[in-house]
Amino acid sequence: MPRKKLNERLPRALPPSAPSKDLQVFPNPAPQRDYAIRFDVPEFTCLCPLTGQPDFAHFTIEIVPDKLCVELKSLKMYFWAFRNEGAFHEKVTNTICDDLVRAIAPRFVRIHADWYVRGGIRTFVTAEQRQKGWKPQPRVELAGLAAAPPAA
Repeated sequence: MPRKKLNERLPRALPPSAPSKDLQVFPNPAPQRDYAIRFDVPEFTCLCPLTGQPDFAHFTIEIVPDKLCVELKSLKMYFWAFRNEGAFHEKVTNTICDDLVRAIAPRFVRIHADWYVRGGIRTFVTAEQRQKGWKPQPRVELAGLAAAPPAA
């Protein structure tokens, strides 16, 4: 790495990262089972379509993949691509759900958006979709894991 002199900026990395709506995918490494992938996106930004002011949200994405998974860096660039777009909260949340379904056709996806307070109102939007006929396995409760060890 080049040495930096006082008041000198280092050159930008090449190629620089850029926003993109292109969601890259890879084969699910365990398609034989249901398992959940959870993404936390605490710094989402887009623009209010009426005022042009920034809107901020914390997104949580839960996916039960089928044959494909979404690649993490492309997901990051995808979210970045909304930064200069104006859209209502409901539209953005549902668009993300639709785009993920189109890219990976998961067994189940849930997008939860916690939109930060604007004008004294905090908004929560949740969108989800499941493959036709898919039902989650029943939750298994394992006895004794939370219990104290037996007395000696």
